[in-house]
Amino acid sequence: MAIGLRGTEPQYSEVELAAWRGFLRAHSSLVKALDAELERSHGIALSSYEVLARLGNAEGGRLRMCELAESASLSRSGLTRLVDRLARDGLVARGSCEHDARGAFAVITEAGRAELDAARATHLDGLRRRFIGCFSTSELETLNGYLQRLFTPPAL
Repeated sequence: MAIGLRGTEPQYSEVELAAWRGFLRAHSSLVKALDAELERSHGIALSSYEVLARLGNAEGGRLRMCELAESASLSRSGLTRLVDRLARDGLVARGSCEHDARGAFAVITEAGRAELDAARATHLDGLRRRFIGCFSTSELETLNGYLQRLFTPPAL
């Protein structure tokens, strides 16, 4: 049976809607659980951890703000607010770009590296328990293949 959303087109099958809703529910519950573990154990939000991890893995511990926003899946304004909070806490510093006066960098500080190192084990353990450990290696490869399709959707 095809199901419309509030009587509008297009029609979606029960399987299609269940897959979409399951994807949303899985994402939401995983993010909430991982965020709660980091907050409880380290007083840091998952979004802050992700920014620190991206910076910690970047060459020189720094990324342009636009690159950081894209890699952390945040809007530029959302990233700016987050980096401002991290800077107030001494975990990140702002730097300017020598070649582009409009360009700005976020740079992880030593305190930021210490926070990242302290929170890493908690995050990786939670990730393994709540996501990676739920699947075999083969299933993870298949799932990754499916998810990659979302980044290059077919032309309509």
